[in-house]
Amino acid sequence: RSLKLMYTHIAMPDLQHRFRTHDLGFLQIVASIWGVDLPAPDARSALPILTRALLDPELAFEIVEALPDGAHQALDTLILNDGWMAWPRFTLKFGQLREVGPGKRDREKPYLEPISSTEVLWYRGLIGRDFLMRAGELQECAYIPDDLLKLLPLPEPAGPEPPGRAASKSEKAHIYQARDRVLDHTCTLLAALRMEDPKRSPVVEDWQPPFEVVYALLSAMKLITSSEQPVPEDARPFLEMPRGKALAWLVRGWRESPLFNELHLVPGLICEGAWHNDPKATRDFLLNALGEVPEKKWWNLDSFVKAIYERKPDFQRPAGDFDTWLIRDAQTGESLAGFQHWEAVDGALIRYLITGPMHWLGLIDLASSGEDESVRAFCFLDWASDLLLGKPTPDAPKEDQPIRAFSDATITANALTPRIARYQVSRFCQWVWEREGTYTYQLTPQSLQAAAKQGLKPTHLERLLNKYGETPPPSLIKALHQWDKKRGQVRIHPAMILRVEDPKILGALRDSQAGRFISDPLGPTAAIIEPGAADKVASALARLGYLSDVDFLTIDPVRPDQEEL
Repeated sequence: RSLKLMYTHIAMPDLQHRFRTHDLGFLQIVASIWGVDLPAPDARSALPILTRALLDPELAFEIVEALPDGAHQALDTLILNDGWMAWPRFTLKFGQLREVGPGKRDREKPYLEPISSTEVLWYRGLIGRDFLMRAGELQECAYIPDDLLKLLPLPEPAGPEPPGRAASKSEKAHIYQARDRVLDHTCTLLAALRMEDPKRSPVVEDWQPPFEVVYALLSAMKLITSSEQPVPEDARPFLEMPRGKALAWLVRGWRESPLFNELHLVPGLICEGAWHNDPKATRDFLLNALGEVPEKKWWNLDSFVKAIYERKPDFQRPAGDFDTWLIRDAQTGESLAGFQHWEAVDGALIRYLITGPMHWLGLIDLASSGEDESVRAFCFLDWASDLLLGKPTPDAPKEDQPIRAFSDATITANALTPRIARYQVSRFCQWVWEREGTYTYQLTPQSLQAAAKQGLKPTHLERLLNKYGETPPPSLIKALHQWDKKRGQVRIHPAMILRVEDPKILGALRDSQAGRFISDPLGPTAAIIEPGAADKVASALARLGYLSDVDFLTIDPVRPDQEEL
């Protein structure tokens, strides 16, 4: 190995700076370990003598070669990182430095039995500790003095060990395959937002990915505006893309977006305050780490999280800042500030990225020990690397299934109906039901009136049905034309009915003060009364000398099955 390293790096403090705050006792300890004679009465006069001796290339090489393996590895890590590393990260990886004053140091002599690689390097003067400006921020760093760094040989970087270990057979017993349902939900949400009702779908709470993730994804991709309206010139091309191309476009956009913030979406965490994280930089780091996992190999999730903890626990924290981000536990309200909560915040983010967005976007299959067990393992799909580069999946299904319209004014579509068709048709309808892969809608005067406010006409719907579906029933087309001419022909609604045995009773009631509660007549002995007025009508009848029974039949609305429709 070369004794002198020639390369461009960010300048570090030199040996003079490194030793300037230490007493004569510390300088004598360093000199004795290096085998240097230090005949000086005080630190000020000893400092230039010691620094000149330590900058002897041959002596520096001998000291480095004699280091224990752990300390040698720590020094090589700093050299390969341009001579510095954030102090919290360095000590987490290579051990702590005991804080001792000169008196305790001289009594206990910790340099004779160092407890860590950090202490080995510290008492040899090979590393310093100071606040340095890095990446635009002042960080506490471990560093190699600049003039000494130039003498040290450049180590050959070893190939990286995969982060974690392969999953055992039991850990991948139950597999959850990745799917592209995110495409269906983006279509549904875009249509709902166009009708100014974000949660219009009846089963939005059961979506996977969840509603808030789909919404955040559309926002990050700038397919919707800040006023929650789709951007037509962007949304339409997306909905018209073939399924494989659309998924690749979403994945590429997610990967490159600085706006999609996974940390703010982790279940169980509440992020507060004005601090900012960098979701794209965090995502890039974790994707690079995941890139080291062997291809087509089931990998243990816990071991991957642990490997990130050991390698770079501050992967999302500028300057190793674990104290100023205001994050609370959503269930207990407990503050999660501090490194002791790494697993609850940073570890949770890693797990969420893998088991959430990367699974929902069709990149990763998941597995567990049993059907109701937590995720224990993950495996990249064969086409994951293509998706991450924006290349369409090769075997994506075609969206070629027709829309079906029925004589009872119901319309159905499925997941392989062209998304642009379902987006357009659903804007005319009341959304009845959404089961996995099947969408059922009902045409009503109210839904057609809502569509009309958006500038949509029944003739538009008729053209859509003819373009994307089977021939619609003539009776349905007739009903659309009738509504277009007369509007609101029929209304079905719940009502409260008053029945009496003698028409005279109904007449007396109409003449009383309670007559204002009587609405449409249903014959000489029956009438509709206003909602909520049953008790008032019963009281009025009693005052007229007639007792009455008030009966309510409660019927829970049940959504019809597809076969019934």
